[in-house]
Parts: sequence; structure tokens; C-alpha cells
Amino acid sequence: MKIFFLFTFSTFLLSAFEQAAASAHYDKILTHSRIRARDQGPNVCALQQVMGTKKKYFSTCRNWYQGAICGKKATVLYECCPGYMKMDGTRGCPAVAPIDHVYGTLGIVGATSTQRYSDMSKLREEIEGRGSFTFFAPSNEAWEQLNSEIHRNLVDNVNIELYNALHHHMVNKRMLTKDLKNGMTLVSMYNDQKLLINHYPNGVVTVNCARIIHGNQIATNGVVHVIDRVLTAVGNTIQDFIEVEDDLSSLRAAAITSDVLDILGRPGHYTLFAPTNEAFERLPRGVLERIMGDKVASEALVKFHILNTLQCSEAITGGAVYETLEGNILEVGCDGESLTVNGVKMVKRKDIVTSNGVIHLIDEVLIPDSAKQVIELGGAQQTTFTDLVAQLGLASSLRPEGQYTLLAPLNGAFSDDTLRMDQRLLKTILQNHIIKVKVGLNELYNGQELETIGGKLLRVFVYRTAVCIENSCMVRGSKEGRNGFIHIFRQIINPAEKTLHEMLRHDKRFSVFLSLVKAADLDDVLSRPGEWTLFVPTNDAFKGLTDDDKNILIRDKNALRNILLYHLIQGVFIGSGFEPGVTNILKTIQGGKLYLKTVNDTLLVNELKSRESDLMATNGVIHVIDKLLYPADLPVGNDQLLTILKKLIKYIQIKFVRDSTFKEIPLTFYKINIIESNVQPITRKEEPIIKTYTKIIDGRPVEVTEKKVTEERIIQGPEIKYTRITAGGSDNEEKLKKLLEEEAPVRKVQPNRRTQGGAARRRTRLAYP
Repeated sequence: MKIFFLFTFSTFLLSAFEQAAASAHYDKILTHSRIRARDQGPNVCALQQVMGTKKKYFSTCRNWYQGAICGKKATVLYECCPGYMKMDGTRGCPAVAPIDHVYGTLGIVGATSTQRYSDMSKLREEIEGRGSFTFFAPSNEAWEQLNSEIHRNLVDNVNIELYNALHHHMVNKRMLTKDLKNGMTLVSMYNDQKLLINHYPNGVVTVNCARIIHGNQIATNGVVHVIDRVLTAVGNTIQDFIEVEDDLSSLRAAAITSDVLDILGRPGHYTLFAPTNEAFERLPRGVLERIMGDKVASEALVKFHILNTLQCSEAITGGAVYETLEGNILEVGCDGESLTVNGVKMVKRKDIVTSNGVIHLIDEVLIPDSAKQVIELGGAQQTTFTDLVAQLGLASSLRPEGQYTLLAPLNGAFSDDTLRMDQRLLKTILQNHIIKVKVGLNELYNGQELETIGGKLLRVFVYRTAVCIENSCMVRGSKEGRNGFIHIFRQIINPAEKTLHEMLRHDKRFSVFLSLVKAADLDDVLSRPGEWTLFVPTNDAFKGLTDDDKNILIRDKNALRNILLYHLIQGVFIGSGFEPGVTNILKTIQGGKLYLKTVNDTLLVNELKSRESDLMATNGVIHVIDKLLYPADLPVGNDQLLTILKKLIKYIQIKFVRDSTFKEIPLTFYKINIIESNVQPITRKEEPIIKTYTKIIDGRPVEVTEKKVTEERIIQGPEIKYTRITAGGSDNEEKLKKLLEEEAPVRKVQPNRRTQGGAARRRTRLAYP
């Protein structure tokens, strides 16, 4: 009784000490298992067993609540926690398991095969005697799964081979699971062979990738941990294995070409997903040759298969992401007994343990984005764009040594009408989705202009939660390839062709609004360069407005300007650039505030729906509305004007304060500054630049040759540049000239005329703020 009390007390103290001091993941998971089984009685642990197998786990919260491990349903088992046992007639596991030497403890934990082999190999005397040992004991199932030839050789030579093999499972000091730190290397009792320890956040502890399935069984002369496989000797590095494995000759060639092979010979804790020769043979020949001929791409390819952490298959009970040496991530998971990489079952052979890591053989080559050409970066949602680029011959213009940025619309952005267009016109549209330079997302800024291979300049607009180019905004999914970036967009990008004023003039829906703009002397504002957002009411907004009403409005120019300039905001605000559901308060040129938000992809302005948004102009954007806007806090002091406004505006109550007047709004917010100076110009002419591109005239693509000549007139230091453009090679020369003049207005600079005596003549030039 006294001995039993001493054993019980010592075990209790040891257990209490471990629970107080342990911070290891294994012990924490074990504690959670105790809590889950508390209704079953004292010292009971809850485990999950994968259905159809004998695999049991002390589970993480994630696996527990999913009721599955590696995607397979798991049943719940209740067993005595390590170190405890049942007693007849009582609930739970109230008794402490008897403590014995290591040899006896092997029987207590059920590792009877290891116990029998210890007896056969004359190891028994050693592990029954004095000392402090850690024995990683293979379970009975582990011995059954051992290669039959290896198993037979061990049993046939028990005094040497079997004895040495068992010594390889032992360490000459006691190591509890809390002492087994991740990345630790222990020295076994056989020939100082290495034992690689990994202790994972999910509570799994491995020794040379064998999982501890029953840990911390205390013995009088050490501790026993039961493991799920028989350990084999580890001597070679990953580099050594690659160099001698015939099935990895293609990987070996790539690793040598990229100077990565030497890395795998250094000390470390690596995981290599090694593609077999068959995997390389399945790659398109052109792709493989291009990558192998490019050292940067081949280095990225090989490094993408290497993790800087050691991931044994038994430690993977669910999906997780890991950073590769290349810098991007791999998602490593499991599906039953199979490992998956990026969701695909591709591992043919797992857990080849080396002195500096582990190798898993795979039957697919993983190609990182950094080794791909930019056109290869398109995903499943951009196939329409990438297919069209290839079909229309634009892919061949994306040279491997070049630098490009693809602005790829989602598949849904291409309507049937778009796809039925003349191919030449469609090609021009696609050219305006390819930028001449490589621009990453973090390099884009508001007001930036990007030139396409089609010769257009696209404007960048950066908002709080969105980045837009012209009328279309990005969605997540930008990628960087070997020769460029790809950014994903919601819609086809439509470069602006006309000013705000020209757009109003050419659309009959806006004739009433345009006439009021002209009457208020604001048409010049909408014609000149700038960045504006204009909310334009259609003619329907003015139903019921008589000619007399209109004349009354026009006569009160201050009132008219206040109303119209309440529709104008400084800056370009794209509807899809607003954060959905959030109200944005913007100040108008009139001084009042507009309240904008998007709901279900519809732009609301003061809670009024925009019927059509994001019509891009060279100097701004138009959002179409079907009601006249009016600031709710702006009073009207004229009975006639109040009556007119009430006809047009019924969605708010207009304030009336007799004799109140509208403030005067000077046009200084856009007026040009006049600068006069006496100048002596010096003209320097640069070499002409010849370029050819396609223009759309009357719906037909026309090949155009431009000759661009730049002259710089230096006036007291500053430079004035202007461009003359001449066109040729087209049967539509007159139309083309007109089109070019609209797109790039030429400012004519008259040659300097000297007065008698050679003095410079006084002249005036215009400078825009």
C-alpha cells in the first residue's frame, strides 16, 4: 500500500508539474481532449478516429467541430488519458497506471511487438536496468506495415540488425513531449544517427515523420512514446537524394541550371515537393524550353517546390498555406490518406526523410506566376480575354523579354454584341487593355496616365477602397509574371473620346440641360481640360417646364448657376469606385453637398437612382439621372421660381424665405490666367517620330501613319512644347485629320515677328491653371 501511495503521489506531482509548466501544443490539445470528455468521468480523453482506418487523433477544435479529419468523417472515441486506467465498477479512469521500467512499460502501452523484439535482440536487460531513456516504440501495426524484406532481414539477424534498429529508436535521456521542440535534432543510441523532431501547432509530434500516437508513458528509467511507423536510418541530404534518384533527373537538371541544388545540401529543415520525370514530360514542350532557357524563371520554378519548414504527411490533418523559397505560397492539405497540393491529389510517395528535411514525390510540375508569361496568368474568370488576345494575334506581340501590364476584364464583361464585332474593331479594343510597361498595383496613383499598345492614354483613379482605370474598377486577383502584371477588371475599359460638352451635344437626351448650361455661360467649363464629375438630368427631368418657365430661369442667372453647379463636382468619381453601402459626402461647385452611395451596383445621388453611370469624358465623367437635383438647405425667395422648382422637384420640400437671393458664383474656379511678357524665343526642333496605329472611323478600323514633330520654344528659361501631326496612308485622310484634331488639339505658335531695330514684339500666351 505504501509503495502504491508513493507511485500515485509521484505520478500526481509529475502530472501536475507538466500541466502547469507545459506550453507544448501536444499537451494543450490533450487538455482540450480531457475537457471534451469530462462528462465521461475523471481522466478520460476524447479522440477522433478516421472511419475505415485505425488512425486516432487528439483533435484540434477545427477538426472536432467539423467532425472530420482530412475530409473523411471521424467518429468519437473515449479512452483513458495517458498514464491512467479504469477500475471495475467506477466511471472514467480514476486509477493511475502502474509504473515500471521501460521494458515493462512497452507492455502497458500495448507495444508488444517492440517488447518481444527487445527480448529477442537482448535489449531487454538494458532497458530493464539503470539509466534514463526515451524509447520511440513502434506500434504493433507499424511493424506489420514495414516492408516485408526489411522486416525479414531484421528478424533473421536479431543480435546485430534488430538490436541496432531498436537502438535507433532510443535516446539516452528522458524527453517528454513538452521537451520535444519543433526543429530539434536528437542523437539516437545507434551510431549517433539523427532523429528529427517536429512539434506542430495542431498537437502532432513527429520523429523522422513518424507520429507519436501515445505519448508520455512514464517509466522508472525513462519514458515511452508509441509511434505509428518503424524508423529507418537517415544519412543523406535532399541534394544527395536528388543526385542519385533516376526518376528525378529532370528536376536535377533544373536545380543545377538554376543554382538551387546546392541550397538543398545545406543544413536546414526543408520540404521538397519533387516532380518526377513523368511530370516534366507532361509539360508543353515550348513552356519547358522557355523556362529552362531562362535562369530567373527556372530558379523560381525550382524554389516554388521548396518550403523552408519540414512538413511531414502525418502532421497534415487539414488545409494550410506555407510560404515557398520562391516567395509565393502553396496550399498543402489532405484527402483521406492522400496529400494534396493546391487542392490536387498529386503526391505519389511521401515522407522520404533526409538529414535536412523531407521529400514528397509528386506527378505534376508546379509553375509559379513569377515563371509564367503574363498572358499565362489569366485565371478561369478571364479566359474570354486571354482567348481573344491569342486568337487576334496579340499574344505574339507580348515578347518574353518585354514588359507589359494586362487589364483583363472578367468573362461576364464581354456581351454577345461585343463578341460579334468585326475582329479588327475587337482587336483595337483589346489593344487598349495592354499597357506598354509593367505596372504593379502598388505603383498606381491617382491622376496617372498609362499608354496602351493601341496608342491611347488611360487615366488612373484611386479611391479609398478601389482602384479604377477609366470607367472600370479592379477586383482582387492581380498577379505578377516574368514579363508583366495582370490586373482583373469588372468591365471592358472604354477610353474617353469626347469632352463633357461634346457628349452632351451629341446626345439628344440632354438637350434641355445643355441649353440651360449655355444660358448660364457654363458651356466653356465643360469644354476645357479638367477633372469633373457631372450629374446630368435627362429631358424627362424637365417635363412640365414651359418656355415661359425656362425664360424665368434663364433671366435669373445666379439662380440658374446655383442649380446647375450643384450638379458639378471637382474631381472624377467613378460609381463603382465607391465602397458599397457607404454614404460619400462630396462638395459641389455650388457649395452644397451631394450624398452618394452604391447599392446593388446602382449609384444613388441624394437617394435618387442614376439611370446610367460612368460615361467617361476626356475631362471628367457623367452620371445620368432623371430628376433635377437641388440642395435641400438652399432657400428660394421668389414666388415664380418656387412654383417652377416645385413642378420639377417633388422628392424634397423646398424652403421658401421671402426676398432671399442666390449667391453669385464667379467663374474663377476654372478661368484661364492671362500672362503677358516680352519674349525672345529660341526654337529647337527634334527628330520626327513616325508611328503607326489603328483608328476607328465610322465603325471601321483604319491603319494610320503619324509623323510627329516636336519644337521647343524656350522663353526666358521655361519651355513651351507643341506638336504638329501629319497623317498619311489612308483613304479617309480628311476624316482622320478631323479625328486627330479632336483628340490632340494643336496650339499654333506664331513665329516671332521683329519690329524695326530687331526688338522682340510683345505677345500674349495662355497658361491654364
